[in-house]
Amino acid sequence: MSTNTCAVEKDEPVDERRAASVNRGPAAAAADAGGLVTAWSDAARRLLGFEPGDVIGCSVADLLAEPLPVDALRSLAEPDEWSGTVVVQHRDGHPVEVRLDAHPLLDGAGAVHWFLTATVPEPAAQLQKWALEQFPVPVALFDQDGLAVSTNSAMEGVMGRPSRDLLGRRVGESVDGLRRLPGFEGLGDAVQRVLRTGETMPYEAWLHAPGEPREHAWLVSLSPLKDNAGRIRGLCLAAMDSTEQFLARRRLSVLNESSVRIGSTLDVARTAEELAEVYTAHFADFALVDLLESALAGDETGVVPDAAPVFRRTACRSVLEGCPEVTIPVGATHGYRKDSPQGRVLTDGRGLFHAVDEAGRRWWAADSPDSVRSIDTHGIHTLLVVPLRARGITLGLAILGRHRTPEPFDDDDLLLAKELAARAAVCVDNARRYTRERDTALALQRSLLPQHAPRQAAVEVASRYRPASSRAGIGGDWFDVIPLSGARVALVVGDVVGHGVQASATMGRLRTAVRTLADVDLAPDELLTQLDDIVLRLDSERTQDAAEEPPSPGEVGATCLYAVYDPISRRCTMARAGHPVPAMVTPDGKVSFLDLPIGPPLGLGGLPFETAEFDISEGSILALYTDGLVHAPDRDLDDGLAMLRRALGGPGRALEEICDGVLRSLVPDRPADDVALLVVRIRALEASRVAAWDVPADPSSVARARALACEQLATWHLEDLGFVTELVVSELVTNAIRYGGSPIQLRLILDTALICEVSDSSSTAPHMRRARVFDEGGRGLLLVAQLTQRWGSRHTRTGKTIWAEQALPTGRAENGASGTVSDTGSSRGAVGGGGGKPLARR
Repeated sequence: MSTNTCAVEKDEPVDERRAASVNRGPAAAAADAGGLVTAWSDAARRLLGFEPGDVIGCSVADLLAEPLPVDALRSLAEPDEWSGTVVVQHRDGHPVEVRLDAHPLLDGAGAVHWFLTATVPEPAAQLQKWALEQFPVPVALFDQDGLAVSTNSAMEGVMGRPSRDLLGRRVGESVDGLRRLPGFEGLGDAVQRVLRTGETMPYEAWLHAPGEPREHAWLVSLSPLKDNAGRIRGLCLAAMDSTEQFLARRRLSVLNESSVRIGSTLDVARTAEELAEVYTAHFADFALVDLLESALAGDETGVVPDAAPVFRRTACRSVLEGCPEVTIPVGATHGYRKDSPQGRVLTDGRGLFHAVDEAGRRWWAADSPDSVRSIDTHGIHTLLVVPLRARGITLGLAILGRHRTPEPFDDDDLLLAKELAARAAVCVDNARRYTRERDTALALQRSLLPQHAPRQAAVEVASRYRPASSRAGIGGDWFDVIPLSGARVALVVGDVVGHGVQASATMGRLRTAVRTLADVDLAPDELLTQLDDIVLRLDSERTQDAAEEPPSPGEVGATCLYAVYDPISRRCTMARAGHPVPAMVTPDGKVSFLDLPIGPPLGLGGLPFETAEFDISEGSILALYTDGLVHAPDRDLDDGLAMLRRALGGPGRALEEICDGVLRSLVPDRPADDVALLVVRIRALEASRVAAWDVPADPSSVARARALACEQLATWHLEDLGFVTELVVSELVTNAIRYGGSPIQLRLILDTALICEVSDSSSTAPHMRRARVFDEGGRGLLLVAQLTQRWGSRHTRTGKTIWAEQALPTGRAENGASGTVSDTGSSRGAVGGGGGKPLARR
């Protein structure tokens, strides 16, 4: 039917008729099974303006201004009751939106008739409809079967399709390019879950909307729609553009990941590789890291304007295996022209991205023709260059490219790349500073450690030092072998608390102090007591320099073990200050740890140290070490000591072999702490190389002492040393008789040098004095000092010993150090008398 055939006169305004219809009740009509109007109420006449005669017999479809919704057509076909909004046509031609309720009726023949009621929506309902339609957020409504029944204009804009193309479709069917992000269920599964459980569910997806240059992230909320009885009748889908939030979360996630992945080691090259790995893992198809040679060399001036910068290719990474895009290999040096993108970024310190157009290809061709060929081969379409700057110094450049990712780099990518580069630059700067400090500390420490053991007969020595490779840096571990008077030797192992140059410098000061105190011939416990006072003074100096506050002990500390071995008595005296206990290997290969009392670490002050003495068999091995050898993050002390016991065991092994085996068994490739190991094999000085006599406190004994010394030199075939030896013996024995007291003893020792010792019971230390021209005495010690290699005195339990050393003749020095003397012909104390009163032998 048409409006021409059903036309009537306008007798009242439209708004008034609509208000009258609302006030007088719903409009009613009836239709038969063929869809023809069979009844028309007066309210229907007032609502649409058609008289009953105009519409009865006409098709209901002729009254519609818009097609029926899909669910209404489905209800007509079933048949079933239906309620919803439809748009009908008024007699004067304007559309009228009404709320239509359709009820199926059966006649006596079983044919379906329809009873229809229509009401004009109230103003609030109309406002709700307008709000939904004009709401800027895309919204769609779905029925119980998951089919779209309504969408607003914002949803049409996102989908790029009119509402009629979206209605009647399931969620996601009309969305081209929809993909699920990791961690979320499928969209269809989510819809079914909402309809089944009534729970509101979020969903995140990427959609490339029409007219947009790139995909957008959408945060979708799926909410159930319930009737007054609480039954689920459908669901509402609302979407929010979360692209900015997603990109911000991605940046934060990548930055958080970079804080863990970048800078995991203090190695410059590895740090650059980690930066390239993060770049290619998230938004670049390949990445290069070029560091300035000047920065790697430690130059703090940064980029020099007039100088041509030289880069070293430090890292490269690609999504393609083997990084085929790279034309300059890792480790090679190269440069960039100042007018190239790389040169501009290096100069102004700001990053940029650019398409690889003809201008970009010319820049690359000027720097590297091979690079242009690689760009063409792999289809690189966009490049991004950012500087690596830390503490105001440019360290290098990071160059990123895309060829597998179709979208070009944008401002968000540039921002993220700059943030990652800034973090990596700090790590690179820390790594190069650490490397420089570590090299300095290592050079300092190696210069302070003994390069080779001094030549002596008391012990055979082998040692190892392994610096730490951790972030803490080089520590203050040290060892030393110090020759003492009387053919004895001091063995020292120590460990300064802390790491770095400061620890190495403190170690050097303590090592020097130990050598100085060893020259005084202090007992081990007394030496550690003096060393403890020195550490306290160092701690006080450091605290006062660091801050104007009263010093507090404990900032500077150390552990130390000091041992003195006498090859004549074959006794070893030891004391330790908080240091690990030494191990001893007997000649048959059995290993034990010495029962040595532990003292407090150095730097605590006021606590005593204890000394222990041990008789050690010739051929035994002592192993002294720092705690880095037995302590490790992955094992406790007992396990470390057990491993050391196994590594040291076995008879007849060379010391170098033992050292290598210990390090191989206990020390990893990258130790967390410094390791110092000192291994010595004990030797004994043969009795034939020592001669001793008791000297009566009588001036007439001096001549007899000289004669006996000369006889012993003849036995040792050292007659060439007779003149000096007679003078030394004469002066030292005379001083002992004149200023000392009984008992007095003269002893000659043939070691790497000829040692002459005179002991007495006085504790007064000798000293040289300047004699006047006409003085008859006072020149004895001066002559001794001038004619011998070195001389000195040491205190003993019964008094003091004055000693002097003479160098052996050429050829005899090596023989003396070997531990054997040919044609000795005499033994200790077996010296005949003759030519005067014999000295009492001991």
